[in-house]
Amino acid sequence: MVVAGGHSAGHIEPAMNLADAVRRLEPAAEITALGTVRGLDTTLVPARGYPLELVPPAPLPRALNGALLRTPGRLRDAVLAAGAVLDRVRADVVVGFGGYLAMAAYLAAHGRGLPIVVHEANARPGVANRLAARLTAHVFTAAPGVRLAHATAVGIPLRPSISGLNRPALRDAARQRFGLRLGGPVLLVTGGSQGAGTINAAVSGAAPALRGAGVQVLHITGPRHTIEVPDGDPPYVVVPYVDEMHHAYAAADFALCRSGAMTCAELAAVGLPAAYVPLPLRGGEQRLNAEPVVAAGGGLLVSDADLDPAWIETTLIPVLTDPGRIAAMSARASATGTPDAGEVLARHVLTTVAERRGVNREAAP
Repeated sequence: MVVAGGHSAGHIEPAMNLADAVRRLEPAAEITALGTVRGLDTTLVPARGYPLELVPPAPLPRALNGALLRTPGRLRDAVLAAGAVLDRVRADVVVGFGGYLAMAAYLAAHGRGLPIVVHEANARPGVANRLAARLTAHVFTAAPGVRLAHATAVGIPLRPSISGLNRPALRDAARQRFGLRLGGPVLLVTGGSQGAGTINAAVSGAAPALRGAGVQVLHITGPRHTIEVPDGDPPYVVVPYVDEMHHAYAAADFALCRSGAMTCAELAAVGLPAAYVPLPLRGGEQRLNAEPVVAAGGGLLVSDADLDPAWIETTLIPVLTDPGRIAAMSARASATGTPDAGEVLARHVLTTVAERRGVNREAAP
C-alpha cells in the first residue's frame, strides 16, 4: 500500500492512522508513504515508523502568475517520481487523503491501472480529491453530505489512544498529570498545533472571570505563543504543546478550539463538547466541519471576530458551570463520532487489494 497524505498534519495524521489500522489487521502489509520536503512529512512520517519516499512538490497556485505557468511541468515531474515509487515497491493500491501530493499519486496510479482509494476529511473537497473521485469507485468522506461522487461517509481514521479513550477512567490521572484539581470543571483551550492568537487573547483576558466561577483551565498556547496569567486558584495551567492529546481530552469537561477536521473528529469520538472558533479563512471550510456536531447539540459555534473575554463570561461560563448541560452535550457529541473509521477504511483497502489479486480475503489465512 502506498499512502499519499503529505504536506500538512491534517493530511498526514489520518494517513498514518490508516496505515496503523491496516497493520493491525494485516501485519505483513508493506506500507510506504509519499511526501515532499516542503511540508511536515520528513518529521511526522518517520516518527510513525513508515518508509518515506520524497517526490517533487507541485502545488497549485491560487493566483495567475509565473508559478501557475510552471505548474504543468512540476506536476509532470511529480507524477513521474510517484510512478517510479509505485513501480519500485510493487504497489497494489494507492490511498490518498487530498492535497497536491495526492494529485501526483492519483495520476500515477491511474496510468498504471492500480486501484485508488480516496479519503476526504474536510466538508469542502479539494481539487485533487474531486478529480480522483472521477477515477475510482472507492471514495470515502468524514461526514455525510460532502459533494464527492459516489462517496461513503465513514469518519476520519484516528489513533487508538483517541478512538478507544475512556475519559472518565483516565480523568483523575490526567488532571494530576497537568497539575489540576480532581474536582471542578476544566476548560481545555487549544488553537491547533501552532496555536491561535485570537483564542489565546480571549481566554487569558477572561482568566479572572473563569477563576471567579471556579473554572480550571488547561491552555495549550502553541509553541510560538506566550501568554501571561497570574498565579491563582483554581489553577490556570499554560503549556506550549501536548504530545499525547488523549491526556488533555481526559482531563477536560469542555473545549474551546478551532474546528479543523481532525479536531472535530477527535472531540466527537471521545464525547468532549466544545465551543468551536472556525479559522476565518479557506472559504469558511472550518465552519462546515463543526456544523454537524453543533447541529446535534454537542457544541457551540462562535466566529473569530466575536470571540472575546465578554463572550466567554456571558456565554461560555454559564455552560461550564452547569454539569447537567455539559453531560447532555457530551452525549450528543459522542453520538456524532465515528471511532471505528480507521478499521472500516482499512478493511475496505484490504478487500480492494484482495479483489485485485483475485483472492477471497475472508477465506485466506
